[in-house]
Amino acid sequence: MATTDEIYSFLQDFKTKIGIWGVIFRDDRGKNAKALLDLDITPVYREEVLRGLLVTDYYEGPKKETLYGGADMWVFGKTIKGQEVYIKVTLGFAGAQVICISFHVAEHPMKSLKK
Repeated sequence: MATTDEIYSFLQDFKTKIGIWGVIFRDDRGKNAKALLDLDITPVYREEVLRGLLVTDYYEGPKKETLYGGADMWVFGKTIKGQEVYIKVTLGFAGAQVICISFHVAEHPMKSLKK
């Protein structure tokens, strides 16, 4: 589990990089597309959610990311329209967009830093 300082540092880097390079959403997975339709989440709103992530939204990470070969993956959770949404992100490669690997409704209740 990452420390609060590590999570804060990641989020600062993540949000700075979104502001410069933008974000790529991996929408080619069924559960991601279904969650977006079910919750009526627009691309603009989804980016707002990413920009608004807080340390208290942290779930786990950093974890080795092997699918896209870039930076470590971090997992966050947000409640959107009454549903817990599971969000996996990575900084991606240097000089390129961050990657939102997953954005879907959590299958099980998520634990957070809030105790």
